[in-house]
Amino acid sequence: MLSVEFARRFTQSTGGRVINMTSGQSLGPMTGEISYATTKGAIDAFTRTFAAEAGPKGITVNAVNPGPTDTGWMTPDLRHQLSKQFVTGRVGLPKDAARLVAFLATDDGEWITGQVLHSTGGFN
Repeated sequence: MLSVEFARRFTQSTGGRVINMTSGQSLGPMTGEISYATTKGAIDAFTRTFAAEAGPKGITVNAVNPGPTDTGWMTPDLRHQLSKQFVTGRVGLPKDAARLVAFLATDDGEWITGQVLHSTGGFN
């Protein structure tokens, strides 16, 4: 609803940005978390469709999947266990996703729209 209202009120011809946060549910199942997986899948579909709707108004719409990110909730054991699943050898940090979001918000990111970007450090 916020994105739709933003587009409705946007009066410039370029420079509008909507950046959603998602996760990797479109990449595979997440058993035991049907509600979470469904809502994140909806964000992916919304991103692609709303990009087509808002593009003519000069608004780009993208989503960022930061992968498992240590925002303070991970135990040392979990961080160590997850680190083995990253090709980079470490879990994500908030600054990793923030750099991508910051880029998408600039004029340098104006050609990217309708994308779900999986910025996961090679997590598998």
